[in-house]
Amino acid sequence: MSVLDIKKFPDPILRQVATPVTEFDTTLRRLVDDMIETMYVSNGVGLAAPQIGVSKRIAVVDVSEDRTQQLVVINPTIVSRTGSDSAEEGCLSIPEYRDTVTRSKELKLQAFDHMGKQYELDAQDLLARCLQHEIDHLDGVLFIDHLSRLKRDMFRRWFKKRAEA
Repeated sequence: MSVLDIKKFPDPILRQVATPVTEFDTTLRRLVDDMIETMYVSNGVGLAAPQIGVSKRIAVVDVSEDRTQQLVVINPTIVSRTGSDSAEEGCLSIPEYRDTVTRSKELKLQAFDHMGKQYELDAQDLLARCLQHEIDHLDGVLFIDHLSRLKRDMFRRWFKKRAEA
């Protein structure tokens, strides 16, 4: 397995809508393994393929304490959402910045695993939040896009100051 470079904001690939996966082969499985390794080494709970420069609808997630419950999400569709919850989020592509985002508390998801097997998943709380965050990446959306206009302006000032330093 390899640790991959994570694309940082404002890399344009982070704003692209990723293309669906059509081939479930050894190349895909190797990419998924590398994404999981990269997520763990980077101390993340999720990673989407666009974050490593691959514009494909692939994400990996593991919100478990012991880092043993990897979830591979390929070509995901959120079937339903319920509830609302606000919590602090961060992103491997925007290091050192965190802010509060409101997302659905529960969701039902349809996706494929790395072998091409379709599955459904009911997710709540942190898992639901993480899945929504990673699926946003597949749609070219960043967590900062969910902030109020005032908070987005604060982010821009923070980012500009950080870039100038």
